[in-house]
Amino acid sequence: MRNEPAPGLLDRIDRALVAAIQEDVRRSNKELAARVGLSPSACLERVRRLRARGVVRGAWAEIDPRALGIELEAMIAVRLRQHARAEVEAFRAHLLALPEVVAVHHVAGQVDFLVQVAVRSARHLRDLILDELSSRDDVAHVESSIIFTTTWSPRLPDYLDPEAPPAPARRDGARRRRR
Repeated sequence: MRNEPAPGLLDRIDRALVAAIQEDVRRSNKELAARVGLSPSACLERVRRLRARGVVRGAWAEIDPRALGIELEAMIAVRLRQHARAEVEAFRAHLLALPEVVAVHHVAGQVDFLVQVAVRSARHLRDLILDELSSRDDVAHVESSIIFTTTWSPRLPDYLDPEAPPAPARRDGARRRRR
């Protein structure tokens, strides 16, 4: 039996593959193989395993919203009145059915959902909030923030690398306590 990384852990080559796929999903298998130092057949098998394990779940193209007539993106924070599973799931389903919704994040804290939307204008945003969110009986509070820019970080965090050096000690010489 081969030495396979534990579930959730990636070895050096798998991390390099994931990083290369995140940088440019259009890379051919041959390009990926050369990038990580594998034969094309070994690289293809590694990528298949990453997909089978659910590490690589999909791929998509980055679209320029303005090219589609989308002039405004916003993040909308929503707090619900009730927090029972049925109400939360029903509201989530409602959000996902709206064509303006780009992403839905169910979160903990002062709000229950952060919803990213793409709209044609400020008026379109106002109408979406009034007609689809604040008018609902299950919504207690809505607050919106306009998105000026979005920057994605296509890299894995260093702490996922079992070969990475440990985090530096604090300046006062004390180590962080685990909680």
